Amino acid sequence: MDELVFLKLGGSLITDKTRPYTPRREVLSRLAVEIAKARLANPDLSLVLGHGSGSFGHTAAKKHGTRQGVHDPAGWDGFVEVWFQAMLLNRYVMSAMSKARLPALALAPVSAVIASAGQVTRWDLTPLKRALEAGLIPVIYGDVVFDEAQGGTILSTEDLFEHLALELRPQRILLAGLETAVWADFPICQRRVEQITPPSYQSIRVSVGGSHGADVTGGMASKVQQMLGLVEKIPGLKAQIFSGAIGENVTKALAGENLGTIICN
Repeated sequence: MDELVFLKLGGSLITDKTRPYTPRREVLSRLAVEIAKARLANPDLSLVLGHGSGSFGHTAAKKHGTRQGVHDPAGWDGFVEVWFQAMLLNRYVMSAMSKARLPALALAPVSAVIASAGQVTRWDLTPLKRALEAGLIPVIYGDVVFDEAQGGTILSTEDLFEHLALELRPQRILLAGLETAVWADFPICQRRVEQITPPSYQSIRVSVGGSHGADVTGGMASKVQQMLGLVEKIPGLKAQIFSGAIGENVTKALAGENLGTIICN
């Protein structure tokens, strides 16, 4: 692999997070075409694709409190409902990838990941690695998983990327959402932050903010903190938070253009 990139399509980008269970099908179609363009321009690009659960998984998760643990029959019913909604959105995503003739292969986290207290402890990455070796695009997504400490929980795409990055060592992690960048004055959004490093984050952390619509996994502040942790652990890693709502931005980011906010060490 000449270059390995992780790309996340945020739940706020591919669904309407203010309307439960509402995919943005036209956006998904456009994003798939933009990914295809980037791969055509750079055949050596290896890509792991992730996507959020948006108004599908987050709506059900908020209703049942699944992120905080699963301990009784009602909780397990909620666990299954969150799984179903996350899987349903993944079908919309995979349909768009297929129509763009991308060799994408969905790998459901619930079938492979075991967590403890909300952290990945075991994950057989053999299928994912074999997919990359074959030139395919493995697709993962925010999903329920079994948890040894709290029965069950939800892991976000960033949670999964965090574990994968330490194992696979990508050069870049791209987080495409609705926001054009990280803002130092969210939700006013007039002071864009062009670059964040571990020391510089201390001055803006209070005002980075959360998310639009339902989100049980932390919003923007959580994303920034997870990426900062990774760039400290993986030499040379660069993370990027940018808007996928602007046409061609995903193609440009995959090609190496600096958009939005760069997170580095």
